[in-house]
Amino acid sequence: MTNAAHHNLWSYRKMSNQVAKQSWRTPMVVLTCGTIILFISFGARNIFGLLLEPVTNSTGLNISDFSLAVAAQAVIWGLTTPITASLAERYGTARMIALGGTLYATGLILMSLVATPIHMHLTAGMMLGLGLSATGFPIILASITKRVDAKRRSLFLGIGSAAGSSGQLALVPLGQFFISDYGWAISVILFGCIVALIVPLAAAMKDPKKEAKNPNAAPEQKLVAALSEAMSHRGFLLLTAGYFVCGYQVMFLGTHLPNFLTQAGQDPWVGATALSLIGLFNIVGTLMWGAMGGRWRMKYLLSSIYLLRSIALTVFIILPVTPSSTYIFAAAIGLLWLATVPLTSGLVARIFGLKYMATLTGIVFFSHQLGSFAGAWLGGVFFENTGSYDTIWWIGVMLGVIAAALHFPIDDKPLDRLQPAEV
Repeated sequence: MTNAAHHNLWSYRKMSNQVAKQSWRTPMVVLTCGTIILFISFGARNIFGLLLEPVTNSTGLNISDFSLAVAAQAVIWGLTTPITASLAERYGTARMIALGGTLYATGLILMSLVATPIHMHLTAGMMLGLGLSATGFPIILASITKRVDAKRRSLFLGIGSAAGSSGQLALVPLGQFFISDYGWAISVILFGCIVALIVPLAAAMKDPKKEAKNPNAAPEQKLVAALSEAMSHRGFLLLTAGYFVCGYQVMFLGTHLPNFLTQAGQDPWVGATALSLIGLFNIVGTLMWGAMGGRWRMKYLLSSIYLLRSIALTVFIILPVTPSSTYIFAAAIGLLWLATVPLTSGLVARIFGLKYMATLTGIVFFSHQLGSFAGAWLGGVFFENTGSYDTIWWIGVMLGVIAAALHFPIDDKPLDRLQPAEV
């Protein structure tokens, strides 16, 4: 064989190997691995409502200490999400997800040794917040979105969001089982091992190779310009404000609903079952609202969701608390729980395009996490000072009505600079 033939054969093999490395990362593989990551990440996060009572009873920490740690987790999660999203867009999605999974798992394992408020804040607060920021919705959904056309975008975002709901459905009762049989410390170690599975799954989320630039195309928009553009867009600001309410409502319920039910005389398993039902109906809700987002204007759907949440909260709080009323409430709120995620992400993608979707969604998500901080922390503060959740509950009702009104004036038309393929 001649030298030229050897060279050609070597070049062919090299090219084949490169193609093979990319070929296994099909859209379906990316969607599957992405949904599993969200299943684990979001599902494990939702066991904290079950941990409040056993952790405070066994460590000497009070409810406000625990609530502050969970609230700090939410803020760190939100504050760092735009940063991790930007780093993922620059240095690789797979790397950031793997790093986040490592921090998340390590934080859970170290949390098993918690003895002081500082230790609680560093593990459950800081480490888990950082881990969640790199394994959460903005980064994963942006990666999935880039592999689907605009017509199916909302549906696929709904599928991805439903994965988080599935995790809540499956892992919350598993968490209650672990806590009941092994205690809370062993339980968080076991969950740390589950979360560690995110690290190998991250390999599937490697970004596709960028296409060659068209020399006749307009210059690519820089990140600073994209941020300036978004911040000057009233619709982006209204969407961001509305997402604060979403965070407030879901974090208050996720953190304090089990204790609220216990204080109302219900068995702890009623709270665990309620959180699981929320997860079950979450799956239906995210898929349903995500599919509707491809047919109707997403801003009106978001308004409807927030208004319906307020109605559900009102009906539940004015009626006697029983297992039956709790389960009906959990089913109703579950249909509306994460329904905001595919619609909010879809609106960002529709208005601003895909290039900086993860970063812009991360900024909106930061507002969500500020709301989460308020819901988790204020829930603990009000309960310890008044012995009741009534005030903080009614604040949630009022905020839902405000959020419903905020979404109506959003200008949801794609920006003029976007190519048709992007919108």
